[in-house]
Amino acid sequence: MKTRFLSVLTLTGLLAAASAVAAPRVIEITANDTMQFSVKSIDAKVGEELKVVFTNVGTLPKEAMGHNWVLLKPGTDANAFGAAAVTAKDNNYVPVSMKDKVVASTKVLGPKQKDEVTFKLEAAGEYTYICSFPGHFAAMKGTIKVK
Repeated sequence: MKTRFLSVLTLTGLLAAASAVAAPRVIEITANDTMQFSVKSIDAKVGEELKVVFTNVGTLPKEAMGHNWVLLKPGTDANAFGAAAVTAKDNNYVPVSMKDKVVASTKVLGPKQKDEVTFKLEAAGEYTYICSFPGHFAAMKGTIKVK
């Protein structure tokens, strides 16, 4: 009986440890009516899983000041992506022709809306994130540096 209890206790401990290790690191980012991300730089490790919780804290209507969060692969031209995104309203301003350049993205959010995305960064490098809503990408950007 004692051995069975210790086995169950050990298994429970291992399961708890495994779930703690498997949990992604949560990063909360907000966007506002002055076209700014609250977080502009993030450091991460190769293979790390991240969960971005993205909130539009602004008050202006989505049609005028919607925001999304788009993480681009290293080497992607953010300006070219932003220019192509202008015509991609039906796809949350993520152009289908450049979908292969995207690691992760949220939907376009209106005021006080929230979305989240979980992803793993498998390669070292500098990943740029932007808001691809028309006219926003030049001001709304940041980087994730993966080492």
